[in-house]
Amino acid sequence: MTDTGDRTDQLGPLTEAVDAALADLAGRSAVARLWDRDHTLWSDDPTELADRLGWLDVLDEMLAARAEIDGFVDGLLADGFTHAVVMGMGGSSLFPEVITRSFPSGDRGLQLSVLDSTDPAAVARVVAQSPPERTLYLTSSKSGSTIETRSHLEFFWDRVGNPGQFAVVTDPGSALADLARQRGYRHVFENRTDIGGRYSALSYFGLVPAALAGVDWAGLVERALAVVDVLRSPDPGVNPGLWLGAAMGASARSGRDKLTLILDPRIEAFGLWLEQLIAESTGKHGTGVVPIVDEPLGPVDVYGSDRLFVAVGDVDHPIGLEVLAEEGHPVAELGFDDVMELGAQCLIWEVATAICGAVLGINPFDQPNVAEAKEATNAVLAGDAELPAPVPLDRVLDAIRPGDYVSIQAYVEPDDEVVDALEEIRLELRDKYKVATTFALGPRFLHSTGQLHKGGPPTGVFLQVVGPDPVDASVPGRDFSFSQLKQAQADGDLITLDRHGLRVARVTVGQLEAAVS
Repeated sequence: MTDTGDRTDQLGPLTEAVDAALADLAGRSAVARLWDRDHTLWSDDPTELADRLGWLDVLDEMLAARAEIDGFVDGLLADGFTHAVVMGMGGSSLFPEVITRSFPSGDRGLQLSVLDSTDPAAVARVVAQSPPERTLYLTSSKSGSTIETRSHLEFFWDRVGNPGQFAVVTDPGSALADLARQRGYRHVFENRTDIGGRYSALSYFGLVPAALAGVDWAGLVERALAVVDVLRSPDPGVNPGLWLGAAMGASARSGRDKLTLILDPRIEAFGLWLEQLIAESTGKHGTGVVPIVDEPLGPVDVYGSDRLFVAVGDVDHPIGLEVLAEEGHPVAELGFDDVMELGAQCLIWEVATAICGAVLGINPFDQPNVAEAKEATNAVLAGDAELPAPVPLDRVLDAIRPGDYVSIQAYVEPDDEVVDALEEIRLELRDKYKVATTFALGPRFLHSTGQLHKGGPPTGVFLQVVGPDPVDASVPGRDFSFSQLKQAQADGDLITLDRHGLRVARVTVGQLEAAVS
């Protein structure tokens, strides 16, 4: 066991590969070039590189915006607001979701809900939880044109219609910023344009929702600032971002591309954000790191030779990690003090992901395949798409091979009972086929892991779970309802996965339960 600061690791078969990656990164002055914003670390083409590194120096700017952010929240509290709804997708919603699940409601905060689903029951639940006269509706979108978010906005604008109850976080000059000013919304937070969605947790996109929830958002930023100097170090014994990035990249290149994350229960929700950061950044051009989150540790014999285990903080199964290492699986454990350290963890993992991109030889800031499912969804809504022929579930399951991963993609009501049932099925699939598994709710994952599914290693086996919607609601100004939009998104993703020649089956919860029982 090697102790390096707050990290211990037993890399076993990966040791030489990680050492070689670190030596290569040192020879390329990777850390210095990252902080110098040298896009040639990843590609000679500066497109979606030179203009995507603002996250490296946004922290001081956010602290300088304290009066703006805190003044906004103080005004809401003074006016009697008690609730807030964040409407966004992907990088605009996942860190706010981490906030709501990791911090208790503060005395000076609002009751925060995050809406990133087109499932009509999910929309109805937010309506029921949010008194319309005392709720702020925060629309969060970098582009300002995300179909789910704009649909949510128009739905609540139609219901409430008071501009003093609406605010936006977006890029300057976006259609959303223009609309907010035309309608006279309470506030427009304009984020830096050189920060991509999945790297935006420590900008307005993540910090305004944190402030609304009463979280010490400035404390999160200060924790991140406290690790900047170590993240600038070229020494992997000092710089956790450098070491992690090298380990992730070398592991993927060695065939161990399933990064299995075991997180401290206090920050279990952090996996949602990490999943998008890693999957969307690295999953392209046939390579990538497949993040495995919320998969409880199991017996050693259910794991193949495609795993790298990384634990953060105090995890429930320290003996299990030791046993895995003894059996030859690479294992690393990272220290974690308290939940306020999430700010530092965000920056550490952002640096790690950027470094991993340099190891893999890909651009960690673009998402070349994300638009495909969006375009297919629009074609479905326009009546210009044809679904692929149905594939029997047993045929897809019979095609599972060592090194694959099974992805359960649930376009169903995000009800606890349904989610628990699917999580149980997930573990049964892992134990039966001895492959890594993921579980995600649709359409959320389209803005998170969808890039990896189409652009990453072609080892995914996709089980699209669908079901009827007992309730529905129309989208004002559009010729579709939320149920129709959700179904079109499921259809669009099915079409796109099929076009890539990937293994995919559409099933119901009952069919999936029967198949694994």
